[in-house]
Amino acid sequence: MPESIPYGKQDISKSDVSAVVEVLRSDWLTQGPVVPAFENAVREKCKAQFAVAVNSATSALHIACLSLGVGSGDTVWTSPNTFVATANCARYCGASVDFVDIDPDTWCLSIEKLQQKLKEHQASGCSIPKVVIPVHLSGQSCDMQSIYELGQQYGFKIIEDASHAIGGTYQNEPVGNCKYSDITVFSFHPVKIITTGEGGMALTNDPEIHEHMKRLRSHGITSNPKLMTIESSVPWYYEQIELGFNYRMTDIHAALGLSQLERLDEFVEQRNELTQNYEEAFVDDPIQRQVVPEETYSARHLYVIRVQKHQHLSLFKKFGGERIGVNLHYMPVHLQPYYRKLGFQEGNFPEAEKYGKEALSLPMYIKLTSEKQNRVIATLKDFI
Repeated sequence: MPESIPYGKQDISKSDVSAVVEVLRSDWLTQGPVVPAFENAVREKCKAQFAVAVNSATSALHIACLSLGVGSGDTVWTSPNTFVATANCARYCGASVDFVDIDPDTWCLSIEKLQQKLKEHQASGCSIPKVVIPVHLSGQSCDMQSIYELGQQYGFKIIEDASHAIGGTYQNEPVGNCKYSDITVFSFHPVKIITTGEGGMALTNDPEIHEHMKRLRSHGITSNPKLMTIESSVPWYYEQIELGFNYRMTDIHAALGLSQLERLDEFVEQRNELTQNYEEAFVDDPIQRQVVPEETYSARHLYVIRVQKHQHLSLFKKFGGERIGVNLHYMPVHLQPYYRKLGFQEGNFPEAEKYGKEALSLPMYIKLTSEKQNRVIATLKDFI
């Protein structure tokens, strides 16, 4: 029986293990020096001013929304082609969620559809979103300059869900620099580009947003005298000034992330090489592949293909029979039962729905050998 091939997995080196063990043997397991060191390393890598490490990208999305004032009566727009967390973060804040359909070639949020929807809402007197969350699907940045320009015109804030995209670039600048957004969020889940086990980070260039997110990740507590209601001379004094959460990252997780970050460029380069192998193999095959604009260098978290919808399930089963892991990223969020109960239905976002009936993510990870990748390629070609 052939060895199984997962669709994705982490790559842990001896240096990663040593970094974690060093923390385990230190005086600090959490809230020590390694978390800020990891934050500084990521923000410097991405050319951002500030970074807040948390225990998941979902937590980062939540505090990002809260720091931008999202609450009851507000609306957040995002792509239906994403993991549910991107939409759920607005619901955690008591806000409504709506979606913008995807581009048929890049599979990211459609600039044309966003502009059209904004015009229609403005003309009819419907609410303009408080925040728009574009999703960098597969590691490929959305057209952030165009989204930013629409944000300036219509007055909405922007959170980049770059969970797939650390190490990628847009207009020759690193994803995460927040040039065209208020906040950028990364994920460090094990199948992502680099991992902390579980973890996430929010980057921003705004000092007030930075301080607010830091408070929100730790119970809404501050030791800043300028924010306290009572002046105190005792060194241990602190105040909870708002409702926050326990979203902190530990030094153990940060140590792994800091070590992994040293290999980020290598990881992204290898993922692009694996992608090129797929691209060359499938160039003449009747499958659709993601279009990457010239101004974008994708981090290649995923390699997604699209086949005819009548082939979709059969191909999934074909790969399963060969012990090759494939997945769907993603089923349209608006068709999940929770969001159907909020009034969404089939036909609302046809391009995302069509994508969900045709897309499969092929194996993509650092230790994917030529032999295993050739098995994936041969299996697909045999099916075709």
